[in-house]
Amino acid sequence: MTGVLPVALESATKVVQTLLPAGKEYVCVIRLHGDVAEEKFRKIVNEFIGPIYQRPPLRSSVKRRLRTREIYYIELTEIEERNGLLRIGCEAGTYIRKLCHDIGEVLGCGAHMRELRRTRTGPFKEDSLSNLYDVVDAYHFWKEEGDESFLRKVIQPMENALQHLPKILVRDSAVDSICHGANLTVPGIVKLETEIKAGNIVSIFTLKNEAVALGKAKMNSEEIYSLNHGIAVEINRVLMETGTYPSLWKKHNKQEN
Repeated sequence: MTGVLPVALESATKVVQTLLPAGKEYVCVIRLHGDVAEEKFRKIVNEFIGPIYQRPPLRSSVKRRLRTREIYYIELTEIEERNGLLRIGCEAGTYIRKLCHDIGEVLGCGAHMRELRRTRTGPFKEDSLSNLYDVVDAYHFWKEEGDESFLRKVIQPMENALQHLPKILVRDSAVDSICHGANLTVPGIVKLETEIKAGNIVSIFTLKNEAVALGKAKMNSEEIYSLNHGIAVEINRVLMETGTYPSLWKKHNKQEN
């Protein structure tokens, strides 16, 4: 398989877990084992859109128990003899090889996956791809010529990996408390995205769009807007170093002195 594989460096490894359940997109070549009319082929492919049952293959890193996975869309973009080119958007943990096999079973002729390319993982698409040669070249441009532009292109900010999560912006005065592990309360929130549900994993940002932490929402958006107290987010993972923003109590102490 080729395609998109996000690689995290240093403190950015803290956000990798948020990419594992993120949606994926693949392009694959499916090879039919018999001749099938194009109309039937397209009809059967479309029937796999929505929730499907899958049992992981023998060679897999998870238990082989039946589970449900969501197929957001399947596009049969090209057909050449017994080969079909599929573009598939799906829930994380979907086995495309098994999907191709199941399509062949329903068609009645059998099928297998010949090629596979991941074209999206969460917020990362093919247009952001870099290979190791790009990284080496960018490093040398920076080291020998002092040019950071290529390095900044291949090594992206950690915040880019959180674009698929609901975002909450907090006051500067709340940042350091969160960095020390305090939960986020309603008064500390300045702005948030709509449609946040209790239980959602959310990203917490400063007003300058700097990632502060990850947490689990304890309220939905409507409750946060309507209430003036209470814990809105339970902090699970702190991303920003303590002391990046001055704590409120230190400010008060300086003013009193």
